[in-house]
Amino acid sequence: MSPEPVPLLPPSAMPARVVLAENIIRLRAEKEWSQETLGFEAGLHRTFIAHVERGVRNISIDNLEKIARAFGIATYQLLEPHAGQLT
Repeated sequence: MSPEPVPLLPPSAMPARVVLAENIIRLRAEKEWSQETLGFEAGLHRTFIAHVERGVRNISIDNLEKIARAFGIATYQLLEPHAGQLT
């Protein structure tokens, strides 16, 4: 079953869950990490990472910080729209 399509919005109007999901997916791809690898690096379960990437999980600040640390970035950067984000 495919997730529902996300409406196209200007980056400033994108829901935070969508921005977060796209940033995690992009950063994982840049590092060539699987969801399992990110989960291991962040101390979180792979299925939790999958749920966050699909925007179906309400993530806590603590877990947001764990993911940011795994990527070696500041926590706020996970919530900033990336240049070129369309969905």
